[in-house]
Amino acid sequence: MSNNSELSKPNMNSSAERTPVVIIGAGLAGLTMAIALGRHHIPAVLIERREATLQHPRADGFTPRTVEILRALGFGEDLVPEHEPGFQLRRARVESLTGKWFEELAWNEGAKPTPASTGADAEYGASPYSGARVPQDILEPILLRRVEQLGTIHVRRHHEFVSLTQDDDGVVVSIKGPSGATSTLHADYLVAADGHRSRVRESQGIGRKGHGVVNSVKSVLFRAPELAPYLQKGFTQFTIDQPDLKGFLIAYQDGRLVLHLPNNREYDAELLQSLVQKAVGSSEAKLEILGTSQWDLSALIADQFCSGRVYLVGDAAHSLPPNRGGYGANTGVADAHNLAWKLASVVRGVSDPVLLETYEEERAPVAWLRHDQIFARSDFKTLQQGQGGDTAQPGQEVLDDEAVEFGQLYRSRGIPNQETGLPDARRPREWAGQPGTRAPHVWIRVQGGRVSSLSLFQEAWVVLSDNPDWASIVAQVRDQVNGLDLKFVGVEQDADMGPRFGIVFGLAASGCTLVRPDGCIAWRTRELCEEPVAALTQALVAAASLKGQQ
Repeated sequence: MSNNSELSKPNMNSSAERTPVVIIGAGLAGLTMAIALGRHHIPAVLIERREATLQHPRADGFTPRTVEILRALGFGEDLVPEHEPGFQLRRARVESLTGKWFEELAWNEGAKPTPASTGADAEYGASPYSGARVPQDILEPILLRRVEQLGTIHVRRHHEFVSLTQDDDGVVVSIKGPSGATSTLHADYLVAADGHRSRVRESQGIGRKGHGVVNSVKSVLFRAPELAPYLQKGFTQFTIDQPDLKGFLIAYQDGRLVLHLPNNREYDAELLQSLVQKAVGSSEAKLEILGTSQWDLSALIADQFCSGRVYLVGDAAHSLPPNRGGYGANTGVADAHNLAWKLASVVRGVSDPVLLETYEEERAPVAWLRHDQIFARSDFKTLQQGQGGDTAQPGQEVLDDEAVEFGQLYRSRGIPNQETGLPDARRPREWAGQPGTRAPHVWIRVQGGRVSSLSLFQEAWVVLSDNPDWASIVAQVRDQVNGLDLKFVGVEQDADMGPRFGIVFGLAASGCTLVRPDGCIAWRTRELCEEPVAALTQALVAAASLKGQQ
């Protein structure tokens, strides 16, 4: 854990409200964190400065991996519907929406289109899910309702982070309410999910590195029902290319559209109206301007993801520009999913706080790889010239989006006996159950039903094997690791269920794999080893930093 050299001594006032975790920010990362903690039965206070969800779509494309995480958190198809199988986002370069269409723009560079959720690769470890196209201002209220239903998370809207102090015993947080009065919260840990301008990060003196601010953008949100016929070809994103107008137009499923413009001039309402008309190619179409916003398109990674008992997730930890791989909001959701089970285990006293060091060890390299991948691609590589800041390494290999999304390798003290010489990322079919990788999807039979292996990974540690001898071994180990939720799943497969479990997970018939609550493979033995009870116990002690057993 990265600690400030001088931690202020908090006033552990008995009148201060106490909670295990305070979360600052109720965006996607903060809400995911709250839900995950709630499912682990860890109370928390969620602080959000806005009274209501920001009414702007923002993130719109959620990857299959994010859908996997949302499914693990209890969100079914009814709440977060997926794309139709084989759905592919389509982008075109046009003069205007109703004018000349020049060309379709390739979504990926020299790689299989993503998501590869159907076909051979989906049957070989990728995902049983497709992505979801839900505007962020629609998804956030869905997540918030679940937070409020959990009963363990206290949500405070229109409250603002002011300051914090901390020592080895906890964090004291000063919060300003809607009346302007301040109150104090005492927590074991604080999670900063307060965006790329994070006041929490700044309060800890944590700097950032990266390519920097790429551009400043002005966005205009509007409706234009008469343009619906031009959106029936499956294209939803349009690069507007006119001599005197360069912009980017996005159409959402709910009928809204947003035009992104360079924020390099003053825009009044009349000018914005005329630019929207030029972008759609019609001065006659009825337009309803819903709102405007401005934001920086930036690429910056925090120098630390933690400071004492303070942890950064989402944009507070890494600001990544919108790109075809969907690395921004999706990365933040995965941050929260990685950190939540670790916080829960430490708060319950099962794990030593050293476990929390694995959060930065695992997630910071993910952020940096995605940062570099963005600027290795043609969308952004031209922006590397003359912008200042740090840039991707020259000659950076462009990885398949599927490798970046599903196939990144975690390296940390929480992955005992990790294999060496492995790449940072590769496609799921190129992995074979190595510790540190996401547990792959494979169809199996559980209690008579056909399910994805991914459905098994929620709040518990899971041992998977098609050797029934491991059931009694796991039972013995469970007795030695008090407080740890450990389950055994005996794998059964029918002949028509696709790739075999042992092949995809890299196991012989007698081996097993140990999977963490976040779906990452922590350890495996390809065959039934000598003294399996001791071997599995030692693996759990190391992977979970079990308290008193280090």
